[in-house]
Amino acid sequence: MGKTKYKRVLLKLSGEALCAPGGAGVDAGALGAIARQIVPVVQSGVRMGIVVGAGNFARGRALKETQLHPTTADYMGMLGTVMNALALRDTLQAAGAKATVLTAIPMPLICEGYFRPLAMERLEQGHVLIFAGGTSHPGVTTDMCAAIRAADIEAEILLKATKVDGVYDSDPQTNPDAKKYDALTYETAITDRLGVMDIPAMAFCRERNLPILVFNMYHPGNLAAAVAGETLGTMVGGTETTK
Repeated sequence: MGKTKYKRVLLKLSGEALCAPGGAGVDAGALGAIARQIVPVVQSGVRMGIVVGAGNFARGRALKETQLHPTTADYMGMLGTVMNALALRDTLQAAGAKATVLTAIPMPLICEGYFRPLAMERLEQGHVLIFAGGTSHPGVTTDMCAAIRAADIEAEILLKATKVDGVYDSDPQTNPDAKKYDALTYETAITDRLGVMDIPAMAFCRERNLPILVFNMYHPGNLAAAVAGETLGTMVGGTETTK
């Protein structure tokens, strides 16, 4: 790939990105498609951290309907992120990239624990860092974890990968007149609850002036385009514009 605008990024993936459409667990095809976008980017010299959710293993809505205590459900979700991180690590390594899983929940027989100096050392060595186990604290979403880890590694941008091509003022699947934002201020994204990320994560990014790009990663080449600074998706943290 050609020149890149961003040299250090944090990629936020949903757990559902790792499974077949409508399925659960991990899917070889889905993992391979993600790796094919990530590997050329990191091989070009971009330093990348990744936070992945766990909706393919533990869906929050379903867990809330059980008799599980919310703390138990949150820890189940954190363990799900570890399983996803391990699957993603091995897939990236098989595709030729160096990758390391760092977990906030100690499990030394499985992967290394999160320690910022270690993370920065591996990052400079060209490893893709996959942050697992959330922040180790219940009640903290993977969105918030992504924002915190982005700040930890001094990322220039947080890339929020989704199945849609950006942020709309209403649901484009039910409203044919929905307008897509090319850019949004943090304030509008928060006050209008546009679903970019959860509110605490958005506020964290605003405080640190960390831009967020919401884009469709399911279109081949979009990750490279995002890192190159091409116009796509919705940029949060700038002047507000719509199409």
